[in-house]
Amino acid sequence: MTSQFTASHPRQSDLQPPAGSPFVQSRETGDVVPEPQHNDTAVGGQSAPVGKSLAHFVAGAAGGMTSAILTAPLDVLKTRLQSDFYQGQLAAARTARGLPPIHTLSFARSSLLHVSETFQILFAVPRIEGWRALFKGLGPNLVGVVPARAINFFAYGNGKRIISQEFNNGRESSWVHLLAAANAGIITGTATCPIWVVKTRLQLDKSHAEKAGTASVRRYKNALDCTMQTLRQEGIGGLYRGLGASYLGVTESTLQWVLYEKMKMSLAEREERIKLSGRPRTGWDDFVDWFGKAGSAGTAKLFAAIVTYPHEVVRTRLRQAPQSNGKLKYTGIIQCVKLVWKEEGMVALYGGLVPHMLRVVPSAAIMFGVYESTLKLLGTDSGV
Repeated sequence: MTSQFTASHPRQSDLQPPAGSPFVQSRETGDVVPEPQHNDTAVGGQSAPVGKSLAHFVAGAAGGMTSAILTAPLDVLKTRLQSDFYQGQLAAARTARGLPPIHTLSFARSSLLHVSETFQILFAVPRIEGWRALFKGLGPNLVGVVPARAINFFAYGNGKRIISQEFNNGRESSWVHLLAAANAGIITGTATCPIWVVKTRLQLDKSHAEKAGTASVRRYKNALDCTMQTLRQEGIGGLYRGLGASYLGVTESTLQWVLYEKMKMSLAEREERIKLSGRPRTGWDDFVDWFGKAGSAGTAKLFAAIVTYPHEVVRTRLRQAPQSNGKLKYTGIIQCVKLVWKEEGMVALYGGLVPHMLRVVPSAAIMFGVYESTLKLLGTDSGV
C-alpha cells in the first residue's frame, strides 16, 4: 500500500524540473506533473500588496461616509460657531442680556456660557430653519469626506507598509506611524481643499433665518454655483483658501494615528499574553477587547483635537467668502490669529469646541470601526 501511494503521489523532495520545462518530474515514476503553486496572490489574480491597497481605499471611504451621515447636524453646528458671523450674533445676544464680553469672563464662566450657547443654537436651527438645515452642506460634505477618507486611509495604510518594509525590517513602530500619517495628511489636504472650501461657504451662506424675518436671497444656489462664483471672483486660488491651515491640521491627524496605533498595539499585546497564559477568556476580557477597539479611535481623536483645535477655527475663517465690498477679512494664518484674538479674545479660537468634540469623538469611533470591519470583510487587516 505504501509503495502504491508513493508512486501515485510523489513526495515534493522527489520532484526535479527537467531543463527548460515549466513542470516538475518525479524521480521514481518519471511522471510529469504541474509545479506546485504558492498562495502569494490575492483573489482576482492581483498581488497581495495591490489587493490590500485597494482594500484600504474602499474601507476608508465606507468609514468616512457612515460617520459623516450620522454626525452631519453637529458638523453644521460646529461650522456656524466657528464663523465670525455667528460669533457676532452671539455677542449681540449677550449684550442684550446685559452680559459682559466673553473674553472678560473667567475661564469657568466662559466655558459654561459656551456650552449653553452651543445647545441654544442646536435647538434653534430646526425650529427656525427646519430640520433640513441640520443637513445643510451634507452633499458637498459627502463628496469631500468619501474621497478624503479613502485617500487618507489608502495613503496611510500603504505608506506604513512601505516605510516599515524599506526602513524598519517590516516592523511597525511609532516613528513609522508618524511618517505615514504626516504623508497621508499632506496628500489628503492638498487633494480635497477645494471641496472643503465649497462646503464651508455653503454652510455659512446667509438664509432667511439670518435676516430675522426679512426676505432673503441665497448667495449661492448650489455647490456648482458656489464653485463658479469663487473662480470668477477669486481665481483658482480661491478654492485653496485655508490650505496652509489644513497643513497645520496634519499635526492633529498625525497625533491621532500615532495614539490610535499605540493603543491598538497595547490591546494586541494583552491578547497575546492571554493566549500564552493558557487561561480561558472571561467576560471582562471580551469587554476590554470590544471597548478598547471601539474607544481607541475616539480617545485618540479627543486628545489630538483638544491640543490642535485652534487651527480648525483659523481654517474656517480663511475659507469664508469675501465681504460685501469684495475684500477678504482674513488673508493669512498669522493675520487671522491676531485679528481674532484682538477682536474676540483667545476664547474665540476655541469657538465650536463643544459641538466639535461631540461630533469628532463618536465620528472617529464610527469611522475607524467601519474601516476595520470592512477590511475584515475584504479578507485583510490594517497591519503591514
